[in-house]
Amino acid sequence: MERVRVGIIGSGFSAALHAEALRQVHGLDVTLAAVAGRDHDKAKKFAARHGIATAHAHSYDLLADDDVDVVCLCVPNAAHAPLAIEAAQAGKHVICEKPLTGAFTAPSGLDDGDDGDGDGAAFARTALEEALTSADAVLDAMTAAGRRLMYAENWVYAPAVTKAKRLLGAAGGSILDIRAEESHSGSHAQASKYRARAGGGALLMLGSHPIGAALHLKAVEGRRKTGQPVRVRSVVADTAPLWDAPAYDDHARRWLVSDWVDVETWASAILTFTDGTKAVINASFGQLGGVRNTLELATTNAVLRANMTPNDALLAYAPHAEVFGAEYLSEKLETKAGWSTPAPDEDWVRGYPQEMQDFCECVAYDREPLSDATLARDVVEVIYAAYLSAETGRRINLPVSTESAGDSR
Repeated sequence: MERVRVGIIGSGFSAALHAEALRQVHGLDVTLAAVAGRDHDKAKKFAARHGIATAHAHSYDLLADDDVDVVCLCVPNAAHAPLAIEAAQAGKHVICEKPLTGAFTAPSGLDDGDDGDGDGAAFARTALEEALTSADAVLDAMTAAGRRLMYAENWVYAPAVTKAKRLLGAAGGSILDIRAEESHSGSHAQASKYRARAGGGALLMLGSHPIGAALHLKAVEGRRKTGQPVRVRSVVADTAPLWDAPAYDDHARRWLVSDWVDVETWASAILTFTDGTKAVINASFGQLGGVRNTLELATTNAVLRANMTPNDALLAYAPHAEVFGAEYLSEKLETKAGWSTPAPDEDWVRGYPQEMQDFCECVAYDREPLSDATLARDVVEVIYAAYLSAETGRRINLPVSTESAGDSR
């Protein structure tokens, strides 16, 4: 069998998702060769837990490791682009967690939690330029090195989305309206609380999933019908730091993550595609009940609804939170009491093993991934255009430029 040797930079939540998914790749000899983390002790424990032979103390040691062919970047968003470029220069293929990159300069002259009024519009224009410059630098480095960038957007690989694409192809209609959402009660990772490390809040960290799926589905439809992808023409959006609102009282702080610093925790965006069709994307760190991953497609001759999480493959009831003991139910669930929807295989439902299967085959057989560099850059462009729309109150046309970013339609 073809051999693929993988190194993981990072040893936290997303790194564990990657490691578990890589273990399920079949038909190839996939080896978890090394891991690297800033906390070397944590990296060594991660290596022992996942059967990884080598735990490096620094990322540059892993990138210099001749036993690594492809690198998974499972680090805070601000580190994605620099490490991707370094990995390419070291001759490694790259699997990059979402988002590909962003803008990580804190807004000068604005207080933490400022919603961007006044100086916010100028900052949003600068952030858009910074994010696109960073994305292009990554893509240029990968091209120059002759290495592949594989964008870890698991929604593209989720079984419900995969089946929906097959049904869309069989029906032959056109998608008119996409409604998609990712929401939950908030991230506990400290890097997610600061714009300087995260690059944004709910829209970037959660909304990147439904946006990526929407862009992918319309691109596939366009290629099927005309040979060219349908792309996003314009964006209208609004965002809010709900953690800073008067309604965020003691009840909210008990159940929802509340120690945000300067990122939005709620966002809604309307995308208009070049064929005149629409997508409505919602993302929130203010929703209880576990992770909500939903996608609804209204087409000219069908309606498709994907409830990735929660879904009713299994329903469970417990009169007390201790009934099920330490058994895992579902991500971000606040209590085990009452009714819950424990997914029999949550990672499979959300597409993690399937994306790693594709990525490892791309490395082994020298082909392009389903979730590629173009999708990665397009998601960054749409999200930062949405941030600019939220600050200016205007529709932002795509493709964007620093000269036309504030134009309205």
